[in-house]
Amino acid sequence: MKFDIITLFPEMFSAIKEEGVVSRALKNSIISIREWQLRDFSSNKYKNVDDKPYGGGAGMVMQVKPIRDCLAKIRELEPNTKVVYLSPQGEPLNQKLVAKLANFESLTLLCGRYEGVDERVIENDVDFEVSIGDYVISGGELASMVLIDAVSRRKDNVLGNKDSLNDSFSNNLLDHPQYTRPETIDGESVPEVLLSGNQAKIDAWRLEQAIKKTKQKRPDILSS
Repeated sequence: MKFDIITLFPEMFSAIKEEGVVSRALKNSIISIREWQLRDFSSNKYKNVDDKPYGGGAGMVMQVKPIRDCLAKIRELEPNTKVVYLSPQGEPLNQKLVAKLANFESLTLLCGRYEGVDERVIENDVDFEVSIGDYVISGGELASMVLIDAVSRRKDNVLGNKDSLNDSFSNNLLDHPQYTRPETIDGESVPEVLLSGNQAKIDAWRLEQAIKKTKQKRPDILSS
């Protein structure tokens, strides 16, 4: 899977490219990440890509032309890419949307800054407008990293198994409780069923516990 990222701060992505699951996926050529410095598509000597908003107001708005010129270059390489704009006004990123995005072979992530991008880009050039939560951060770079990590986990051989299909929020349930060695610590023991070796009983217990945990912590997703 290919990720193209339109950003003013390409250096930020070294964080996920050099460590963790995404780094391993890159090294194994399961995914690729290519950053595009939006200022390279500016037509003025100061390399500005934003301007004051019509109608007044605080902040600056990212301009149409640099974004479209960059998208045109990306589409020369990836004609079927889907453009994702990271925005607090977008569709909430959940496991269902992650699974949908993972089905595409190429995603172009547009990282907004300042007051966002010109609405004409959103209306005409963006396939998905996605939010990672009901709060505001300084730009789309961190949100893009979250999306890349979540989507990459869904690709075959990234985790080395199919465990991502049982992550929290899959099938509208949180994950079941997890335990590891030692078997007993500070008077608390691992549930006996997990030591039984009976996989059918273990699976039934895990499902029961997942339902219980979801009812306690996130009853809203049971009805979604």
